[in-house]
Amino acid sequence: MKNIFTNLSLVFLCSVAMAQNEKLTLKQCVETGINNNLLVQQSNLQMQSDEINWKQAKLNLLPNLNGSVSHGFNQGRSIDPFTNGYINQSNNTGSYNLSSGLVLFNGFSLLNSVKQTSLAYQASKMDWQQAKDNITINIILAYLQVLSNAEQLQQAKNQLGLSKQQVDRLEVLNQQGAINPSDLSDLKGQFSGDQLSIINVQNALESSKLTLCQLMNIPYNKNMELEKISVESLASKYEDTPEKIYSTALTQLALVKAVDLRKLSAEKGLKVTKGQLFPTLSFGANTNTNYSSTASQEVFLNSTNIASADYVTVNNTQYSVMKQVNNFSSQNISYGKQLKNNRFTSFDLSLRIPIFNGLQVRNRVKQAQLTLKNTELVAATTKTQLQQNIEQAYINMSSASDRYKTLLEQVAAYAESFRVAEVRFNSGLGTPIDYLTAKNNLDRSNINLINARYDYVLRTKVLDYYQGKALW
Repeated sequence: MKNIFTNLSLVFLCSVAMAQNEKLTLKQCVETGINNNLLVQQSNLQMQSDEINWKQAKLNLLPNLNGSVSHGFNQGRSIDPFTNGYINQSNNTGSYNLSSGLVLFNGFSLLNSVKQTSLAYQASKMDWQQAKDNITINIILAYLQVLSNAEQLQQAKNQLGLSKQQVDRLEVLNQQGAINPSDLSDLKGQFSGDQLSIINVQNALESSKLTLCQLMNIPYNKNMELEKISVESLASKYEDTPEKIYSTALTQLALVKAVDLRKLSAEKGLKVTKGQLFPTLSFGANTNTNYSSTASQEVFLNSTNIASADYVTVNNTQYSVMKQVNNFSSQNISYGKQLKNNRFTSFDLSLRIPIFNGLQVRNRVKQAQLTLKNTELVAATTKTQLQQNIEQAYINMSSASDRYKTLLEQVAAYAESFRVAEVRFNSGLGTPIDYLTAKNNLDRSNINLINARYDYVLRTKVLDYYQGKALW
């Protein structure tokens, strides 16, 4: 319930911010995306499932306790559970049992199972973190793309405004007959081209906003605005080397921790399976009692003297011999008394020795060995690919940095060229071709600079991610 409330709160706050045209921060976008992402939620559920398995493995070390109760009604010839003799009458019976068992030794399979499931649970937590990291990187990429397109749109609008000023100026001069009509046509063509650029960039901006909203799993809002990020890092060199980044990633990155933990879990799983080759020693305890409606007992009433068949002769006279007879009454034994009197308790030790079972356990051992080998290959390959990705990311970052610095110089050079061309064109000394060439060179250079700026920021974010640094 807490997670659901948190998710709904983030979505609500994000929706309110967009409705009020407030600027969303990178942190808000990432947190919203993480809480709404299906893969992240599924990874969380898998983690909870593995946690339950781990807790169950620990509970398996405890003794079991089971009880059973049965009641029956018999008619005709049956066995009386009280006397264990045959009776031929209606009979109600009841039986109660309580038993407990504990595994004393089974090749340490239970203990290794606890360790195996614990490691699997820890690996699932790392998988959950990795899922959050993946959506974080994707949202950062989409976020930067929106900012890049927004800045390009502003640049295109500036270009359009400049072209509009020139078109307006040449229209006045054309009406006065001071210029060639072709000069005005050239500038109008440039003006239309700038309008087309705005349409294209505007479409790209809306598409990038849609992509960001999809990653955040929220409704699309064309009025969404994002908070700009700091570009102060552009002036400084990225200090860490690929070797240092890789060394840090091996200890910080959830992806690496997950594969290492799964390898350790597979090692414990192999020990669990091997433990099944050993004998199993168990201790058991059992207590029983029963009830029968026909159970009865003789209750003493009194003693009386009666004449027996024997006699004695006294003075030729026969006298009967009197004997004492005890009188009893048959009464049913009470329910509670039967349960108490019929109670039976037993204890036992049992040793189960596996001799031959179709080599099932040995084949399971082989399967566990293959599973372990596979996790080792996955761990080694993951680390190799990680090193390759870091090296490639570092090269991309260095290239983006050099490209950005070069474009800064290019923009400065083209800005000066355009300034001179504009002055000459406005004074009537330059041709429209010279002016448009200088303007297009500057426009392209400015667009390329914007792309290089955000490309460099993205590359540094990727390298920061590999080191577990804060991404905002």
